[in-house]
Parts: sequence; structure tokens; C-alpha cells
Amino acid sequence: MTQSQRLKYSILISLIVLGIMFGLSYLQNTGVIDEKLFQYIAIGVAVLVVVINGVMRRKVKP
Repeated sequence: MTQSQRLKYSILISLIVLGIMFGLSYLQNTGVIDEKLFQYIAIGVAVLVVVINGVMRRKVKP
């Protein structure tokens, strides 16, 4: 993986996370999920993104 590929994937991941957060916020506002579930899912998404970023960083060829 090159540095430009990592940048593209990072931008894609950030857009996906933004979409997930907007979706969760919408579900919370409509009463489908409560505050606790929102927090747990948001923490899970954040941990997943950190792990994916670490894996991508290791795969970048100098």
C-alpha cells in the first residue's frame, strides 16, 4: 500500500464514520436507540477505526 492509497482509504473511512454517526444520531432522535446504546456503538466504531488505521500504517511501503 502506498501513501496515496492510505490517504484515499483514510478519507473513505472518515466519510463512512461520519455517515454512521449521523445515522446513529437520527436513530437516537427518533427514539429507536437510547443514549447508552448510542455511546456503546460510537465507542465500538472508534475502536474499529483505530485498529484499521494501525493496520494500514503497517502496510505502507516506504
